[in-house]
Amino acid sequence: MPARPDPLRIAIQVTVYVALYFATAYFFFGPMLLWIGGYLTGTIATGFLAAVFANWLALRIYENRPVSDAGLWLSRASADNLLFGLIGGIGSACLVLAPPLLVGAARIVRTPAEQPSAGAMVYLIILLAAGAAGEELFFRGYGFQLLLARCGPYATILPVGVLFALLHSANPNATWFSIANTAGFGILFGYALLRSRDLWLPIGLHFGWNFALPLFGVNVSGLRMKVTGYEMSWTAGHLWSGGDYGPEASLLTSVVLFALFAYLWKAPIRRQPSPLTDPSAESAVCEPSPPSPS
Repeated sequence: MPARPDPLRIAIQVTVYVALYFATAYFFFGPMLLWIGGYLTGTIATGFLAAVFANWLALRIYENRPVSDAGLWLSRASADNLLFGLIGGIGSACLVLAPPLLVGAARIVRTPAEQPSAGAMVYLIILLAAGAAGEELFFRGYGFQLLLARCGPYATILPVGVLFALLHSANPNATWFSIANTAGFGILFGYALLRSRDLWLPIGLHFGWNFALPLFGVNVSGLRMKVTGYEMSWTAGHLWSGGDYGPEASLLTSVVLFALFAYLWKAPIRRQPSPLTDPSAESAVCEPSPPSPS
């Protein structure tokens, strides 16, 4: 009979992984990068570097594997999954914001005080890519994949999705509606990793959504990113616009999330072999195995 996984060992490994992230973020990368880059750049760079470090060290300690084995392989399948993610993320943002513009519930207005430039756009792309990659690497990296392999999808994807939302509750102008929608995104990104077994699909979804919103001139998770010289002015109420938090706090996003789940379910995602999420038979589930029939 195969040996059951040790819940205490799993808890220790996940705790060490999370502790590595927060310790390096708060005591090393954070103070230095916030001083160098300011609040927004420093926060995103800190999250990215802390996630890379936590995954690298945890994988070296517990698995003796490179950080790429967390799902960052460079292959044709990875490129395809990244593309599917970008299409889904950008497309869903357009589904949320284009209909209000078409029916007159919102309009695009110029903001003369802003001076857009090519440099600002490049900076935004780098910033948003680092932010999406850092969050996905932390939330869907080593700790998530360890739990997915040992405890199964339901016991992993749903709780981590809720934690993902709760850690966004400190963002400016967050509401209970924004937290609920963010939990939906967290569950969606977890499902994306379940389907692809790599990080490129959730990174593409996350980045595609975050990149498209500033192009319409709306806030991203409560943060204003001025890059186009235009913004979206709403005549509809906060239920539709999301208010100062942005569309992630709107009912429109709640509806489009279901469409995005359907897209992931039907899209021809390239499932990759993963040494972390496809464990050996002796470590399949957290729960004790049922007794064999006599």
